[in-house]
Amino acid sequence: MSKEKEVLKTGQSKIKKKSRSQETWRRFRKNKLALFGMILFAVILLVTILADVIVSYDVSVTQVASERLQSPSASHWFGTDNYGRDLFARIVHGSRNSLLVGFGSVIIGVTLGGMLGAVCGYLGGRFDAIVMRVLDSIMCIPTTMLALAIVAALGTSLGNVLMAMTISSVPRYCRIIRSSVLGVTGQTYIEAAHSCGTPDFQIILKHVLPNAIGPIIVQATMAVGSAIISAAGISFVGMGIQPPAPEWGAMLNEARTYMTMYPYMVLFPGLAIGFTALSMNLMGDGLRDALDPKLKD
Repeated sequence: MSKEKEVLKTGQSKIKKKSRSQETWRRFRKNKLALFGMILFAVILLVTILADVIVSYDVSVTQVASERLQSPSASHWFGTDNYGRDLFARIVHGSRNSLLVGFGSVIIGVTLGGMLGAVCGYLGGRFDAIVMRVLDSIMCIPTTMLALAIVAALGTSLGNVLMAMTISSVPRYCRIIRSSVLGVTGQTYIEAAHSCGTPDFQIILKHVLPNAIGPIIVQATMAVGSAIISAAGISFVGMGIQPPAPEWGAMLNEARTYMTMYPYMVLFPGLAIGFTALSMNLMGDGLRDALDPKLKD
């Protein structure tokens, strides 16, 4: 009899979990702008994955003096830059560096900030107060300025830009996740798990974080666009990924001198940054509405 009850409970939990995900997807797909953002991001991601198939990487870094500053044409869809390099190839392959910094900094930042925020929100007390005051002092420094300072100290490279973006974003994620965890820790199932002798670390991983995952997903999705724009800003001032490696912000930096006479050099990298950030923000808005139980259809 007890086995039948366990099987019944397991089946009910699976149905509940499945129905919750289906309900989230149903509400998400009703948002036309969110669907457009998802399709747009899928196209960008597909271009990033198939970059070597679409165009060779050598085309993006090979300088051809006789083809300098050519306007968009059948042979060069987005034109060429001041070194004669194909802009279409540079934008396609530059998407890998830009998305790597954007997604990498958000994933690592959310992981570190999430664990720290969950621990602070769950334990509270003096530990929470000390950590929050330290993070408050870090948050007083603008994110981009802090990232620039870190890159200036460590040197200009893809890894250092990724590290700088991660460090500068951890305090913000920590505060967001801590606020979500504070609303969960007072629930009865947390008290029940604690009274059963479950270790604190296990409670945080199995009970606290999964029930606070909604705001985390929304913030992470929307933060990717901001991270890509910030990374492009760092490269724009010459502190990011160095040439000849293609990166959208660095391409904008190289095009500053020629933007009045050859506006296409600024237009296409700017559109790549704008469309990527737009797709992530639209998806984030859709996820926020789909995961919010207070919003009715």
